[in-house]
Amino acid sequence: MKVLITGGAGYIGSTIASALEDAGHTPVILDSLVTGREEFTRGRAFYRADIADRAVLEQIFREHPDIYAVIHCAALIVVPESVAHPYEYYRENVSKSLELFRTLNDLGAKRVVFSSSASIYDLVPGYMVTETSPLKPGSPYARTKYMMEMVLQDLCSASGLRGIALRYFNPIGADPKMRSGIHVKNPSHVLGKLVDTALGKNPVFEITGIDWPTRDGTGIRDYIHVWDLAQAHIKAVEQFDQVFERLDPPGQRYAVINLGTGRGVTVRELVAAFERVYGQKINQLDSPPRPGDVAGAYANADTARRLLGWEAQLPIDQGIADALRWAELRETILHYA
Repeated sequence: MKVLITGGAGYIGSTIASALEDAGHTPVILDSLVTGREEFTRGRAFYRADIADRAVLEQIFREHPDIYAVIHCAALIVVPESVAHPYEYYRENVSKSLELFRTLNDLGAKRVVFSSSASIYDLVPGYMVTETSPLKPGSPYARTKYMMEMVLQDLCSASGLRGIALRYFNPIGADPKMRSGIHVKNPSHVLGKLVDTALGKNPVFEITGIDWPTRDGTGIRDYIHVWDLAQAHIKAVEQFDQVFERLDPPGQRYAVINLGTGRGVTVRELVAAFERVYGQKINQLDSPPRPGDVAGAYANADTARRLLGWEAQLPIDQGIADALRWAELRETILHYA
């Protein structure tokens, strides 16, 4: 099976590409390298271009007419940056995705798996959300994901497209074979900041937000190993048609699936787990929330089990250990200017 991955040179996209190869499939990568890394494309069919570039998409499908499905990962993803630069986020994530979906439909690429986000959920009592929980995206980044879900759903209703939106919770770790991992120099996500603090790149780890109405006042998240996340995408493309047969009521052309472990972990609990794996204490500082931050949520993962036959397998400790191992190897793999 051949699968086109937009953003396939990024952290999650490159891990999905490796998982596809391990499962006997062939990834085709489309990435502008605005944030992705060319090192993650080596040995793979790779097209350096924008997702809205119709001519390149036509070339890809001319040269790979046997592409079975498209996994759309390409996006800008930093929440505070989206608050400061909303125009860029709406342009890159919404406008260009709209053009991508139209072009895919025109080219006969009717199976789309979309990388969505759990950040679109509203705060709910107990913090566990199902796919039908209320939505209230709290940042421009989250609103772009919400908008693209609506766009994809509407296009599926009006055209030959079918779409599966996978709502990611909080990916951690790296490819267990160390082929890829977090590649940005200064990661904005919590585990990346913990790793940088452990390695001495940051003097202190800031716990941003200590007055949320959670069990210890810090934000609650569902930390899922990126390799588990990648395996869910393999299931989604391998069983794409079967997913729609399993929907109730039948005849739907659009499906939403949470991808999480089903377990909520607070930031303080994550820090304790990190210190356990790392074997040392980490300098910590309590700080106010960042722009766009929310108390958080964790997944009800029942739908993923029912529709994909998938559930997370890897414990949080392995995610932390793999992130630490990748951080030590990263600069031997990636060549920063």
